[in-house]
Amino acid sequence: MINLFKIKDQKREVAGSANGRILVKKQSAAELRISCYITELNLPKTTTISFPNGKDDLMNFETTIQPDEGYYLGGIFTFTYQVPSSYPHEPPKVKCKTKVYHPNIDLEGNVCLNILREDWKPVLNINTIIYGLNHLFTQPNYEDPLNHDAAAVLRDNPRLFETNVRRAMSGGFVGQVHFPRCI
Repeated sequence: MINLFKIKDQKREVAGSANGRILVKKQSAAELRISCYITELNLPKTTTISFPNGKDDLMNFETTIQPDEGYYLGGIFTFTYQVPSSYPHEPPKVKCKTKVYHPNIDLEGNVCLNILREDWKPVLNINTIIYGLNHLFTQPNYEDPLNHDAAAVLRDNPRLFETNVRRAMSGGFVGQVHFPRCI
């Protein structure tokens, strides 16, 4: 039977003795887990992932969602993820970089998604979060809002809500708030 760990250790020793130091960086449990999850991602067709700090920094990345249905059809929304060292026991910190008129995303980019708060469990992964964010764009939830004004309009007047979303995504004002173009 081949002991792969022994072979790996021998290669490290040879590399270390060749130049006086070992170049292998030890990964934390969170880094190992996130690395595994990212290689196994099954992204929806509306979502892309990028690593602004390079592929060596898997703990900080971005996803871009471009909904293909619903109120937000055609919009482009970018989210940042900061994975804590306590992952998977603590959820990643997710923020929306795109200013959006949405009942579940406030004007500072905070996201109201239950699996990022009280319903987080270590068995959940990045794929689950991405699908949850996609769901927010196809089914915004006025019952658990961060943007109470948008939630009230969605609840009381869905046609006006749709008009406000289109105006915001086109780079206009909704009330006193200006939204940059995201279409």
